[in-house]
Amino acid sequence: MSISQLAKEIKESATLVQNEKARILRERGEAVIHLGAGEPKSKVPIDAILACSAKLTSGDIRYTPTEGIPALIKAVIRYTEDSYDKAIDPENVIVSAGAKQAFYNLMMTILNPQDEVIILAPYWVSYPEIIKMLYGVPVVVKPEDGRFQPRMEDIVRSVSSYTKAIVVNSPNNPSGAVYSEDFIGEIVEFCEKKDIYLVMDDIYHKLVFNGKKAVSCYKYAKDDSDNSRLIVINGVSKAYAMTGFRIGWTIANRKVTRTMINVAAQNTSCPSVVLQAAAAGALGGIQSVVENLRLTLENNREVMVSELGAFSGVKLIPPDGTFYCLPDFSAYSKDSTALAAFLLEKALVVAVPGGEFGMEGHLRLSFCGSIKEITEGIARIKWALDPESPNEIYIGDRKLRRDWA
Repeated sequence: MSISQLAKEIKESATLVQNEKARILRERGEAVIHLGAGEPKSKVPIDAILACSAKLTSGDIRYTPTEGIPALIKAVIRYTEDSYDKAIDPENVIVSAGAKQAFYNLMMTILNPQDEVIILAPYWVSYPEIIKMLYGVPVVVKPEDGRFQPRMEDIVRSVSSYTKAIVVNSPNNPSGAVYSEDFIGEIVEFCEKKDIYLVMDDIYHKLVFNGKKAVSCYKYAKDDSDNSRLIVINGVSKAYAMTGFRIGWTIANRKVTRTMINVAAQNTSCPSVVLQAAAAGALGGIQSVVENLRLTLENNREVMVSELGAFSGVKLIPPDGTFYCLPDFSAYSKDSTALAAFLLEKALVVAVPGGEFGMEGHLRLSFCGSIKEITEGIARIKWALDPESPNEIYIGDRKLRRDWA
């Protein structure tokens, strides 16, 4: 059987692999704790459920315009005005089957073979793979000072005549870092000056802690024309806990949006009308659900930071947003894949290897579960790694003894 060389070179999604491992273990009855999860545990907003149910009850389930149903387009326009203080037109919006498809279709729209896209480490695992799938070249920029805040001088050095776009994800998956206002202002100005697309992945921009705010890129944009190279991707998956609905959107100039519509028309036609109705319901409904989730995550974040702070040998830059942190476990192992496998085997804790995000020696840990999962999960990791921790632990109803440290 012949498989394309390109397809063979695409990596598995590390986060989805970990989700599948956790599912299999739980089906076996194992007391697994999933600290790699990328979805909140809160319920879907009631306004989304009611809108979804009303559409199903109507029985009128048909194709929609490729760019999205008018109700959702209007909701995205209102959301953009409220969240970014930015007025946009319907012709600037395209709805997609999740933010991941939005990113894929955008890259297909703007990239020619061998065009370069700068991504900032730590980065979301799918960025480099999607770029390679479209014959582009991912160029990773990693801060030299060990922090998660990118430096403009590092980015400028990486720009070449082949650079087509720079991708910024703040608040950042996997680190939880929220990039400074100065940095956002600098990179907007730089991309406008160099005529480079700036792609802002804002999927977590509502989930920020400690009184901070995710900075609007539009605040610094001088080019307000329809030639703007500023592109924003967002969706309902994270802030509205609607991961299974797979609805995202892209805001771009009209030429980019029209071309993305052509691309989408040839691969998915349109997202499900039922799911689009649900997303419109969420965006137009009671917004306290977002703040309630943010407060829950902020509390969970404090617990995670406290637990890791008592873990000798682990270095942590506390997250200011999302529901992830990226502690440095290199004192125990510099091979994050091997370390994650070890913790799953010995402690039944799922973590995502930091190497998949461009940060070897780290593990991405999620705090969007329960307080019990966080505290017990970190206790198990500490038991498995730290020789100074108690030698015995209960995992489920089994008492285990550490005999390898």
